[in-house]
Parts: sequence; C-alpha cells; structure tokens
Amino acid sequence: MVNTIGVIGLGVMGSNIALNMANKGEKVAVYNYTRDLTDRLVSKMNGETIQPYYEIEEFVQSLESPRKIFLMVTAGKAIDSVIESLVPFLEAEDIIMDGGNSHFEDTERRYTELKSKGIGYLGIGISGGEVGALTGPSIMPGGDKEVYEKTAPILTKIAAQVNGDPCCVYLGPKGAGHFIKMVHNGIEYADMQLIAEAYTFLREKLHLDVDEIADIFDTWNQGELKSYLIEITAEILRKKDDMTGLPLIDVILDKAGQKGTGKWTSIQAIDNGIPTSIITESLFARYISSLKEERVMAEGILKMPEVEQQNLDKNVWIDYVRQALYMGKVCAYAQGFTQYKMTSELNGWDLPLKEIALIFRGGCIIRAEFLNVISKAYEEQPDLANLLISPYFAEKITDYQMALRKVVCEGINSGISFPCLSASLTYFDSYRKGISNANILQAQRDYFGAHTYERHDQSGVFHTNWQ
Repeated sequence: MVNTIGVIGLGVMGSNIALNMANKGEKVAVYNYTRDLTDRLVSKMNGETIQPYYEIEEFVQSLESPRKIFLMVTAGKAIDSVIESLVPFLEAEDIIMDGGNSHFEDTERRYTELKSKGIGYLGIGISGGEVGALTGPSIMPGGDKEVYEKTAPILTKIAAQVNGDPCCVYLGPKGAGHFIKMVHNGIEYADMQLIAEAYTFLREKLHLDVDEIADIFDTWNQGELKSYLIEITAEILRKKDDMTGLPLIDVILDKAGQKGTGKWTSIQAIDNGIPTSIITESLFARYISSLKEERVMAEGILKMPEVEQQNLDKNVWIDYVRQALYMGKVCAYAQGFTQYKMTSELNGWDLPLKEIALIFRGGCIIRAEFLNVISKAYEEQPDLANLLISPYFAEKITDYQMALRKVVCEGINSGISFPCLSASLTYFDSYRKGISNANILQAQRDYFGAHTYERHDQSGVFHTNWQ
C-alpha cells in the first residue's frame, strides 16, 4: 500500500490529525515510538484508510515520493530525536512538517539543518485542541513557499473552513508559522485572564451566582463579544460536579498551569522592545496562582480594604463589564498583532496580517467575531501601526473607555486584583499620550550614567553635567 502522508506521534492531537486526514480521503501511515498508542488508534478505526507501522524504516518506505511526514511530537529534544531517526531513510525533496508547539528559533535551526540535506521542513502552528484536530483546526504554516505548496492540498483540506475558505494559508519563511502560533497562544493567555476577571467582578461585586453569569456569557456570545472562549466559559459555569452537586467551577483548585508558549511570547517581546504588557500580566497571573499555600496564609495576615458596601445597579454594571471586557480583548489583540508586525519588520518576513486574522476565525482557540474587523482593518491599511487607531476600534474603545475605568477603579477600591483589565487601561492611556514622563527617565539615565538624551527643540544628542 502506498500512503499519501505519514503521521508520527499518536497522542490525542496526533491521532485526531491522522483521523482527520483519513476522513478527508488521504491514505495515512502512522507510527509512534511506543506501540501502545498505535494500537489504541487502530482499535478506534472504523474503516478509515490508516495503516499502522511499528518500524520507522517500514513507515517511511510506505510513503509516496516526495514523502510527506507530519510530526505531532512533544516540543524540544523529542522532535530532534525523531528527525534524527528519520533522516537516514529520507531522500532529497522529502518533507517533514512539525505540527507541535515548537519554539520558532528551534524550527529555524532544524529548517537550516535539513535544507542542507535537500529535505524540506515546515514549522506548522496548529490551534483548536483535540476537537479541532479531528474536525478542522486553524493551521499556520511557515517555511519555503514551494515546499508548502506541495503540502497545501492536504493542509487546506484538513483545516477549518469559514465561508468556504480554509483556515490555512502560507504565512512566511523559516520559523514564521511557529512564531505566529506562539503569539496566538500569548493572546489566548490574555483573553482567558480577561474573561476570568470579568467573571470575578460579576460574582464578587454583583454577587451573581454561576447560573446567572452563564446566562450573561450566553447573551454576550450573541453580540460583539461572540467567541469560542466566551462560549465555552458559559458551558463551564453550568457544569455540575458529579460528587458534590456543586458547580464544578467551585471545586476546581485555583492554580493555573502553562506549557511555555505564553512565556516565550513575553520573552521574545522583551528581547525586541515590543510592548505586550497584557499578555505578560496574564502569564504572571498564572505564576501567582501557583502560590496557593502562600496566598491562603497571606489572606489571614494582609487584610482587605475597609470599603462601604454599595448596592450597584446590576444591569448597569453588567454592561460596564461587557464593555470593559471588549476593550480589554481589543487591547490584547492589538498587542499581539503589534508583535507580529514589529517582528516581521525585524526579520524581513512580510507577515500577512490580514490573512493571519482570517485563519484565526475558525478552528482555533482565539476565534472571535471581531477577527473579521481586524482583517478588514489591515486590508484597508496594510501598514496600520496599531489596531487601536483603526477607525472602527478607535471609535469603539473611545466609547468604552469609561466602562473599563469604572470596573478597574471599583476593583482596586474593593481589593480585587484585575491584572489584565488594569494593564489594558494602562496600555490604552500610555499609547494615546503624545507626551509621556519618559523625559524624567532619560534625564535620570544621563545624570548617573551619561547616557545622553534628545531634545524637542533641537536635533542631535546631548549630555548635561548635572552636578
């Protein structure tokens, strides 16, 4: 049997990708380092054109030429190990695709190493979780365009489809695909934290129960906040615990994990002077959540502020929270797309921002209604400096800023932490100010370190003997 594509790595994501490919008419060879996952997939097969292999050489030789091999393997050394085991059996023009969450710089190293051997290498971001992998994820390919075009008939077929268009387009050279997925995950971190903060306000300040909040999220999901994360949050809030009968959310320990992509997003931004404060605050929020025992201890020592209890008008404040959440989400996406734009300019990638927004509309975790608006903004202004100043969003967030201010101030006065809503407001206020307080900072730097400064009224670089 000659197979059209091979999949290595048969965990949940890999097995579902293989099933997706088979369901779309591909003849799929599968291989896993341990045979238990291969056997598990075989037991679930229901007539799909999937052929299992237990030896890497036999797996490779079963593929039509040029061979196309899709890796769904844990990022890091495991990827290098699999590539090392494959190379002896590959020929020039064969193609390896890494669909895991690899760091884009690792992808660029592997790309260069394999290109020297004549082997094509694509770093492919995949978003959509296990359901998306099976039914159609958002796919973010990077590498040589001619290599991508050889795989495009398969990739576009298995991707999510929106209005007949696949959520998969060529995005850029070398590690661009994995870079785009990395920042996607950073935006995802921020979006999730913003939703959590909106939930906190509704529950702790408006004293709504989880079913009421679920209804609110359902209502929001019918309007401009419509998104996958809003949708699933409503479902989460309605889920009851089988053991206690309580809302399941109330028995889940408040410690959030992370796998590294949010951290990578912040580190890359910091290294290149890109302001992603909302994304970074969402990462820090997860870090401080992990200090559960310390937080419980501190709660008995560090007292809440004494505030006068107010009866807030629920309908009014529910809409304030809606507006604040929308504005926070816009600011978070603006930071992510700024990171795309600035990194594209630094690396000469020419990332297609309009298309990035379009492929996020289906399959992926951050899919949201306003991605259509984001895409249109870049279509109308390809060199747009920041989404905040596009006409639609500029008008919207100008109208919504007071709601965000009210929600943040109410939280601060009540001793409730809103790291991402606060960071969104700070980002907005910092970005809209033509004159900032950075002149003080530069004067201090010149005072103690002779770092020099520029002037408003004259060109050139200056230094003052301050003493």
